[in-house]
Amino acid sequence: MPKVALLSQAGQNVGEIELLDTVFGIEPNNQVLFDVIKAQRAAMRQGTHKTKTRTEVRGGGRKPWKQKGTGRARAGSTRSPLWTGGGVVFGPTPRDYSVKVNRKVRRLALKSVLSQKLADEKLKVLDKLELSEIKTKGMTEVLNSLEVSGKVAFVCKDANENAAMSARNIPGVTVTTASHVSVYELMNFKTVVVTADAVKFYEEVLG
Repeated sequence: MPKVALLSQAGQNVGEIELLDTVFGIEPNNQVLFDVIKAQRAAMRQGTHKTKTRTEVRGGGRKPWKQKGTGRARAGSTRSPLWTGGGVVFGPTPRDYSVKVNRKVRRLALKSVLSQKLADEKLKVLDKLELSEIKTKGMTEVLNSLEVSGKVAFVCKDANENAAMSARNIPGVTVTTASHVSVYELMNFKTVVVTADAVKFYEEVLG
């Protein structure tokens, strides 16, 4: 089992924690990561795009000019796709972009990203994350103590309102829960800081 330092939010080493091999020590599956991230990004799309066809555009009920004798091309409606202001041919219509991904695949992707972060030394484990009040300064002190910068995700087992609100004004920093964070989000962050409770949650669910 891989062992990592257990840190306090003051940045002090308060011990070691053993991580489960089957969750944090597997060989990352790049194909599964690609498939799950692609599916999660597709699910983010609203799919509310819409263009009007020639039958939906207002107007164009009367034939612009007679069929013969004018020297101009035949025209039956001013709302033809060939005309300015006309309908759109094969334009986008509302649709659902979501893709079904099997639960085993989703779990393998989550284990792969956790194992990859640990292998890259981009995963830190906190004993707990507690802020007595909602203040950006308090969260900034935690970041400085842990010596992390850039895009950082704090993953807790349960919702932590004080920490989440305190991190809201810090660019690139977010506080989320283990059951809510996605594979795409974990891959997108430079550093992932997981609390000890969240580690146990992942080991129970994924192990």
